[in-house]
Amino acid sequence: MRRTAVAVAAGALAVSLAACGSAAESGDNDSDSGDSAAKGDDIKVGLLLPENQTARYEKFDKPLIEKKIKELTNNKAEVVYANAKQDASQQNQQVDTMVTNKVDVLILDAVDAKAIAGSVKKAKDAGIPVVAYDRLAEGPIDAYTSFDNVTVGKTQGEALLEALGDKAEDGQIVMMNGSSTDPNAALFKEGAHSVLDGKVKVGREYDTKEWKPENANANMEGAISAIGKDKIVGVYSANDGMAGGIITALKAAGIDVPVTGQDAELAGVQRIVTGEQYMSVYKPYAPEAEAAAEMAVALAQGKSLDSIAKDSVDSPTTKGVPSVLVPVVSLTQENINDTVIKDGVYTVEEICTAKYKAACDKIGLK
Repeated sequence: MRRTAVAVAAGALAVSLAACGSAAESGDNDSDSGDSAAKGDDIKVGLLLPENQTARYEKFDKPLIEKKIKELTNNKAEVVYANAKQDASQQNQQVDTMVTNKVDVLILDAVDAKAIAGSVKKAKDAGIPVVAYDRLAEGPIDAYTSFDNVTVGKTQGEALLEALGDKAEDGQIVMMNGSSTDPNAALFKEGAHSVLDGKVKVGREYDTKEWKPENANANMEGAISAIGKDKIVGVYSANDGMAGGIITALKAAGIDVPVTGQDAELAGVQRIVTGEQYMSVYKPYAPEAEAAAEMAVALAQGKSLDSIAKDSVDSPTTKGVPSVLVPVVSLTQENINDTVIKDGVYTVEEICTAKYKAACDKIGLK
């Protein structure tokens, strides 16, 4: 019996992920997957990612998903890839093309969760199951994998309060949320507000168009002008890319305050090493990518998700979507070794280039 995911405990998630066996171990499928039930390992998987400005998609998500799909299908599956480059209309066209080309299943990370709903329905009508990846797309999706995104926001908010200490009572923070077209951004915001409200004054708050660092930079400049540089004590940034733009604006104004982030991008980790950025949220991409691959292969082969997806979530259009939700970690100077280095995301050499060597030595990162 699946449980509705409201708050997900890491222990329960560990059990969920441990249960992710190969698709061949699953039973009969109780969902509508067209004539895919006759498929074996020779399947065609459409992979649609939203943009290439954030380093994670090309560096981690794509190769991890492709690798797992190959492993699950004895190297017989074909992965057809497209990146929408932050263009919702282009992504709709990419889905249509994959439907025309008769892929057996889609893994979809939506640029715009609402705008993609019609294309998801087209895929479903063509008997092509859809796995929503990282962002909860609207429409009749068959499965979903992501992180507990409210918890991501809470993790960021808690870290910011810890960094502020007594200063939380004396000044104001700026909140730089993600794009309004991304449902995850709303969940990050919800989680952050649940921690920050009543503890610190929010002087200015923005939904940042397309998550672009340059837009975050412009918003931050506006916030500095509106609030005054002496009154800003910290910045909630929803991800590392925006944190880079924010920190550029802060440095130009002579402001040194804690800034949050997310995604553990290399540039973000390096800023954490130097102290320019206080923290990031480390999201282990491997279990998320592998869960997407597991569910996609199972759906393409007409098999059940019961041994893979132990949770369920509700989208605005679809209730009880079988889901795998992955826990996250607050990444600071203190645990770089135990997170991104230990997991093989980066080497010490990649982080501690000549520019950052002195800062790495100072915090014992060798």
